[in-house]
Amino acid sequence: MLKDRGYYIDLLHQHISNPKMIAHCLASEAVLRALARKFGEDEEVWGIAGLVHDIDSEQTESDHTMHGLVAAEMLNGVLPDEAVDAVRMHNEDATGMERSTKFQHALAAGETITGLIFATALVYPDRKISSVKPKSVVKRMKEKQFAASVNRSTIMECELLGLSIDDFVSLSLEALAPIESELGF
Repeated sequence: MLKDRGYYIDLLHQHISNPKMIAHCLASEAVLRALARKFGEDEEVWGIAGLVHDIDSEQTESDHTMHGLVAAEMLNGVLPDEAVDAVRMHNEDATGMERSTKFQHALAAGETITGLIFATALVYPDRKISSVKPKSVVKRMKEKQFAASVNRSTIMECELLGLSIDDFVSLSLEALAPIESELGF
């Protein structure tokens, strides 16, 4: 059912013009692929869900209650149902339901950790993700004022996947370092 990755990259660019949002989506894809490998899940399905999860962000920018719902409508029939569901549920506030599946928790935690990692990299002298140490990200998790918009409780859903925060941060950094130049770092 999945098309090649280029199709989804084109689809993303049709709906998203902000380079920072594109970088976030690419980063989310990398983290979701790493999580899929870790858990023996379909890397393509999880990765593409990460790539397109915010495809509606510019369309729904002023209405956070619709973010994720509009994306799910856009992706219905374009992604497998489980991926559409994970995209819908990454913003559980819009659905009025709580995340309950491994895929839902993985997408929510995976896309959220990217923001904390980006913010941490930006305070490093060389501003490179590859220089960021896992302990620095974990330390920043405890600093509520640092990257204050990053939802720490969503990141901690990694524990519902069976990953400690230390292991989750390490996995995420390992996924992002090879593509940091694509992400603008």
